[in-house]
Amino acid sequence: MRRSLPLAATLVAALLCSPATADARTAPAAVHAADRWNSPGPHPVAVRPGLVTTLYYPGDIASSGRRHPVIIWGNGTGATPGVYDGLLRHWAGHGFVVAAANTPASNSGREMRAGIDRLTTLNAADGPFRGKVDLDRVGATGHSQGGAGAINASADDRVDTTVPIQPGPLAGASSLHGPVLYLAGQNDSIVPPSLVRGFYDASGHVPAVYAERAGATHFTPTGDGGGFRGVTTAWFRYHLMDDARARGVFYGKDCGICADSAWSDVRRNARVEPAPATDR
Repeated sequence: MRRSLPLAATLVAALLCSPATADARTAPAAVHAADRWNSPGPHPVAVRPGLVTTLYYPGDIASSGRRHPVIIWGNGTGATPGVYDGLLRHWAGHGFVVAAANTPASNSGREMRAGIDRLTTLNAADGPFRGKVDLDRVGATGHSQGGAGAINASADDRVDTTVPIQPGPLAGASSLHGPVLYLAGQNDSIVPPSLVRGFYDASGHVPAVYAERAGATHFTPTGDGGGFRGVTTAWFRYHLMDDARARGVFYGKDCGICADSAWSDVRRNARVEPAPATDR
């Protein structure tokens, strides 16, 4: 996010050096709605660095019998994909091809959208990605400045769903055209929950969910994603893979996170459809 230079410098240092924070790295004893999605996925993980985009993807993609959906990623201010390495690997292990923008300034969303272009080329070329990337299923997500970048990148018609994680202010929800999950941290003093709720309130034209992680600070998503890892995985498993097991985390009368003590505030707007009666 574009803040004063002293604050930006503080954010960069904290992203690169901060230790694990409360919430976050210690799973509570109770069973929570998204816990099953915290565990590693079935795929080995491979990483392909690039000048503009670093790819995290299932290491068995060449022999896979299916096409794999895409997640495009934007870093926080001053950060690189390596700051979020565990989280990006986690999604790849669950079967996604993650295109992480190699930029510390992802607010525009342009570098994130370049990841879709790169995968379009690889999907048509000889090599392990040929015919294995599902370019009809694309999600955009990112942290802090990258969260705003995810919103901006979603102006692209190729993006189907969006997960802004503690997004900075320089974005407009009017660009969204698919379901959106806004994630905030209860103890975030850099992007306070009120800012994230402002985006949610402006998203009445699309199905929107707001979820505030109890005890989370602005740096909870770094590393392996902390308390945001399972919920983001569940969202993408449902919206990009049609995984029915993940639907109840967000949808229906008995929405999992709605009554989950790991989340201090959960809201769903009028466009979030209730589950059919047979699912209740």
